[in-house]
Amino acid sequence: MTRLLTASALLLAIGSGPAGAADSTSTAADTGAKATPAPAAAAAAAPSAAAAPAGEVAVLQTAQGTIVIKFHEKDAPKTTANFKKLVKDKFYDGTYFHRVITNFMIQGGDPNTKNADPNDDGVGGPGYTVPAEIKLPHLRGSVATARQGDQVNPTKASSGSQFFICVTALPSLDKGGYTVFGEVISGMDAVDKIVALAVDPTTPKGPSGPNPGKKALVTKVTLEPLSKWQKAAGAK
Repeated sequence: MTRLLTASALLLAIGSGPAGAADSTSTAADTGAKATPAPAAAAAAAPSAAAAPAGEVAVLQTAQGTIVIKFHEKDAPKTTANFKKLVKDKFYDGTYFHRVITNFMIQGGDPNTKNADPNDDGVGGPGYTVPAEIKLPHLRGSVATARQGDQVNPTKASSGSQFFICVTALPSLDKGGYTVFGEVISGMDAVDKIVALAVDPTTPKGPSGPNPGKKALVTKVTLEPLSKWQKAAGAK
């Protein structure tokens, strides 16, 4: 349920990929080829933004290096609170970036990637959606949520867990409408290594784009004080 869709649709869908930019056949935040309408009450299961502590970053330890994400809590409080909760629950540990598209984005956060079947990568999640918080542009290093397409998701609600990292500015996704909730403040070199796997001849081609599997493994995700990474964050 969480693949990115086409240009704007791919990016939206869980199970597909970010829409727009470099790949017109898939969307950046699409959450899945088998997209189905989310239950009306699903969003209520997402954690409350009031519980989200401030001054933290998410640190992703991956097979290609460390990626540090600073949250845009003021612009996306509900999305940030949900992501932090999943990190604390170790939800992302052992997942991998299952969709990588050159000059577009890398998408991950699907719990299905923990099993041995790559055919269901991109359609998994925690079983709920998060209300849309669409405000910020998609710049290089922006971190946004995948979602299902507008036909089954007119409110543009976000996937409960799938997210993508832009490897270049993607104004086409701004038009489509995705929730940007963070930015990479350290580790874009690791992001670039992961997206480069898209052209690796050994990388299988999944239903929504190249799927590097364990080569893009996220071994562990933790929350750490922003102050520890303040130098990398600069004046941001």
